[in-house]
Amino acid sequence: MNRSSRLTVVAGLLAATAVPAHSATVQRLTSRGAQAGSPAAGADVNPADVAFMSGMIPHHAQAVLIAGWAASHGARKDVAVLCERIVVGQRDEIGLMQYWLKEHGQPVPDAKSTHMTMKMDGMQHDMLMPGMLNDEQLAELDKARGSDFDRLFLQAMIAHHQGAITMVNELLASPGAAQDDVVYRMSSDVYADQTTEIERMGKMLATVPPPAGRAP
Repeated sequence: MNRSSRLTVVAGLLAATAVPAHSATVQRLTSRGAQAGSPAAGADVNPADVAFMSGMIPHHAQAVLIAGWAASHGARKDVAVLCERIVVGQRDEIGLMQYWLKEHGQPVPDAKSTHMTMKMDGMQHDMLMPGMLNDEQLAELDKARGSDFDRLFLQAMIAHHQGAITMVNELLASPGAAQDDVVYRMSSDVYADQTTEIERMGKMLATVPPPAGRAP
């Protein structure tokens, strides 16, 4: 099976598990790639493209992790619906980014990895991408329930989305970056989708009661 055929198969597998709003994104990205053909593994690839796709995997993975807490942490209905959308959509996009990296002969981060692994001066370093929660913030969110969870989650995810937009802006500012069609479309969709969700979450956050003992 050639690479274009495999890409088409992956599009079908990813779309089969996605809700319509997100499967449309995955199908659009992968079908265009299949039409254009996939580069040989190890072919020249822009380092900024690789950094973006590699870094966005742990960024998405953390979003999937905390959004997955909605049911067990007493999220209200609209927050729970948002969380479900994030889990389904970003999990699909992780699969696409992993496939792109593999096709380009690059290291592929694990789908559940929540830190970006980098090697500097012969040593391995784990780092958080822009907007990601640190261990203390994750622990605080995990302890929260009900309205406290809703408030902390929305605050965290707004910052998380803003971090993703920062990553897109950094990508587009890099010379020669995002000329690969899949990378360009992925980054464009991340920017558009997460900008829209930031606005939506801001309105939701305004309706969450303040912490007990604190005036609105």
